[in-house]
Amino acid sequence: MALTIADVFDLPKLDSLVLRAGLAGVHSEVRWPYVAENESIAEWVMGGELVFVTGINHVRDEPNLLKLVEQGHQRHIAGLVILTGQEYIKAIPQSVIQRADQLGLPLIEQPYQLKMVVVTQAVGVALVEAQMRGRSRLQVLEQLLEGDPVTMDTLCLRAQRLGIPIESPRQILVARLDGSDALIDRYGSAAAERQLQSSQAQVTRALAAWQARLDPVLPVLQQGDQWIVLLPEIHENPELRREYLAQWLAKHNQTLSPLRLCLGLGSPGKDVSDWSLGLYQARQALVAAQAFPDRLGLCSFDEMGALALLAGIRDRSILDRFVMENLGAVLKADKGPEPVLVPTLEAWFQVNGNLVLAAAQLGVHRNTMTSRLQRIEALLGSGLDDPNHRLSLAMALQIWRISPTRRIRSTA
Repeated sequence: MALTIADVFDLPKLDSLVLRAGLAGVHSEVRWPYVAENESIAEWVMGGELVFVTGINHVRDEPNLLKLVEQGHQRHIAGLVILTGQEYIKAIPQSVIQRADQLGLPLIEQPYQLKMVVVTQAVGVALVEAQMRGRSRLQVLEQLLEGDPVTMDTLCLRAQRLGIPIESPRQILVARLDGSDALIDRYGSAAAERQLQSSQAQVTRALAAWQARLDPVLPVLQQGDQWIVLLPEIHENPELRREYLAQWLAKHNQTLSPLRLCLGLGSPGKDVSDWSLGLYQARQALVAAQAFPDRLGLCSFDEMGALALLAGIRDRSILDRFVMENLGAVLKADKGPEPVLVPTLEAWFQVNGNLVLAAAQLGVHRNTMTSRLQRIEALLGSGLDDPNHRLSLAMALQIWRISPTRRIRSTA
């Protein structure tokens, strides 16, 4: 369980702290306290700090405090604490309060009577305790998501002791950043790595803030390059959640470009016994969200149609063999830098075999479309007029698109 700005006000002996602005950011996670002794903080913070400003070593007039608010927002600090009293900073200017509120940056006033050592000690102790509880909770949550029936009873007891709600209905969401190759192409490897880390931190903060509003008890888990969120089930129309997620995703993807955040949702489950299945479903839906452009980076397992049946086949070799048997000849012939046969086949299926519409979708002449389809039929050794063959071919295309070994290539 992380220590948030909201938790700071409940710590012993810190009841004289006052939140002056930034209520929208009170669920931000505090990583450590930092006393700012320089005129600027931009070069000295990495994100998540609770920054303290005293005015002892530098003049903290209105322009400087406004500058600190802007820098704190840009560097994603958890909050800014300004000490006020008869000396140094007598009061927080109204313009500083207004700007912090606009940015959603928690701005806290600390009276000089409250000694800094008392505040930093309380925050430091709370951080250590929160980290210990957090590690235990994360460990138990990960084990519960693995769904090992042998240890489930013991894990449930541990979860109850740690205050993890396991009886409530949950829907599991898995998120992943896509497009690191494009990032390297644009910035080069060193700059791309910095941008990737910054984007990952942005996603972590955004998901944690959203989860904190929905359910402050459960943390966001991170496994490899994926984030896992256990959402409380909603009783309203599920389409409302999907609409919200689509809007939330579009908003954050505007600032993540050329990276793209994709989301997969599992089916709602009734209790902890469904978490493992829900995680598997969410990961399958995530693959579909990444693979199909029309999904716009968001897919629910319940929307996957026939792909949901394929998700039940956990032996990947069976699926790969099916693809090669039905589509292998076309894939082997389409290995050039500008593949055309697979995009042609996909376009033809998308418009139910309408040559004119398929040609228009690909931006080619109808005769070109006909020529490509004839070549595909020759490679497959059969025509496209057999309904059973068309069904197998369509399923092979779907499986190929969600294959973990497939490389996204040009579809022109």
